[in-house]
Amino acid sequence: MTDFPLSSMTLVVPTAGAMHAVGARLGAALDTGDVLALTGPLGSGKTTLCQGLAAGLGVPASRQVASPTFALVNLHPGRVPFAHADLYRLKSEAELEELGLEEAMEEGVTAIEWAERFPSLLPPDHLSLQLFIEPDGARTLVLGAQGPRSAGLLALFRGEEEAPLV
Repeated sequence: MTDFPLSSMTLVVPTAGAMHAVGARLGAALDTGDVLALTGPLGSGKTTLCQGLAAGLGVPASRQVASPTFALVNLHPGRVPFAHADLYRLKSEAELEELGLEEAMEEGVTAIEWAERFPSLLPPDHLSLQLFIEPDGARTLVLGAQGPRSAGLLALFRGEEEAPLV
């Protein structure tokens, strides 16, 4: 992940329901090849955000979108395939390679929790989603566009309908 995104925005998300709604809105704009790098402490809302992403991607409501902490990668059918990964327990690049995550990244939308553990996995153009827990229990979500495609996604998310999606 780069230190200086092309563009960014910050949201204060007051509830888990609101985090799900943010994810659903973002998920509706995602397409094959989009990669989201999620970072934040335990309990900050990464999985809740991914559940919203799944809803926006058309993953059937009957399909449980749970944290992939132990499975490491969960694949879900939707408008485009959705890969939800959690790198928290991985200890080496060799373990990462065994997951086959790079193939999933090419075939659908990929959300990677604990992405900061293996930054070399991330393509140059990805959307970073940093979550912070506030003292009142709300979450702060910082979205950072790391390339032209993700900048277009961020512009669409902001409501700038004419944004080019490169």
